[in-house]
Amino acid sequence: MNCKLKKSIFLIFILLCFSCAEKSSEVLSVRVKNNLDLDRAFETVEVDITDLDLNRKSLEVVNSETKAVLISQIVDNFILFQPEISANSEVTFKINLVEKKDIDSSLIRCYSRFVPERTDDYAWENNRVAFRTFGPVAQKMIEDGVKGGTLTSGIDAWLKRVEYPIINKWYARGVIEKGAYHKDIGEGLDNFHVGVSRGVGGISVKTDSTYAVSKNFTAWKTITTGPIRTSFILNYEDWDAGGKVIQERKHISLDYGQNLTRFIVELSGTDNISVGLTSHKKDGEVTTNKVEGWMSYWEPFDDSELGQGVVLKDKNGLVTFDNYVSDKKDESNLYVQSNVSGSIEYYAGFGWKKSGHYQTKDDWNNYLSRFSKCLDNPLEVNVVTLSK
Repeated sequence: MNCKLKKSIFLIFILLCFSCAEKSSEVLSVRVKNNLDLDRAFETVEVDITDLDLNRKSLEVVNSETKAVLISQIVDNFILFQPEISANSEVTFKINLVEKKDIDSSLIRCYSRFVPERTDDYAWENNRVAFRTFGPVAQKMIEDGVKGGTLTSGIDAWLKRVEYPIINKWYARGVIEKGAYHKDIGEGLDNFHVGVSRGVGGISVKTDSTYAVSKNFTAWKTITTGPIRTSFILNYEDWDAGGKVIQERKHISLDYGQNLTRFIVELSGTDNISVGLTSHKKDGEVTTNKVEGWMSYWEPFDDSELGQGVVLKDKNGLVTFDNYVSDKKDESNLYVQSNVSGSIEYYAGFGWKKSGHYQTKDDWNNYLSRFSKCLDNPLEVNVVTLSK
């Protein structure tokens, strides 16, 4: 089933769910314009609702022309939604004040949580991909010589091939049978090895001819889960990079319909950072594009193939790429180095051939190229307040 058909079915389902909505009053008019020669979907629009008095009510987003009610999510003082906008066109949406309703849990496809039952992972997913990383207990187990620990700030990939959430199901299976999620029973599996590598989008600081890295996260905070976005914060203990003391804090989010996680990393102690992709058996194909600010690693992966990728938000900060090869286990990574002043924003993720999303290296690279173009040319949003 192609992406457009899936999107259409999803929107029809949502329209049916809300067809019996209560009386509403329009409070905002939102015009969304697409200035690219590309049809756009699965891109999140954020509208500031700080000045609206909800007074125990909620909001809905309606296409002014078709009257379709879109999936939406309120996060802090913003309402999020994902419009479909044809190339070089614009669509107007109404944001209506409606009676507050219970959230339909079946619509929550963007999910994350701390996982104490598996030592202390933090895991996140949407309808296409899943990830996890590791906490202080897992680190201490390694340092104390206790079996079963993990010492890495790399990002692990869970290769799912179903639209529905799998995090809780897979961890529950793992409690009953150790390592159960390493077997594919039709939903995908965790066969992606991280070790001390950067996994999918972990960071490093280059010191002479080697790369310094942080250890496991030390604290976490979940911000939101929902139908459009999940987001959270990870803190790290200060770490050494060739005599520099690096302070690190990650703001991580994943939106519906995308294969790439958004990372906003706050940093001090360095003026450059390297974002990495593990090269596993070092038998993959490397593609880099300095103008568009992305890199790709496409590799044979067990009985399938896998693409990893990183896209930088600020292309002007990009310094160089480095296909770093080491004889030490898990230390071979493809890096993109960028200048940094206080923080850096980038997107990292993967596409697994078995998921049906991307079948070839060219498919995957085209996705990264398109993602970069859309990132550089965000949907233009104009908001008119009608009442408060």
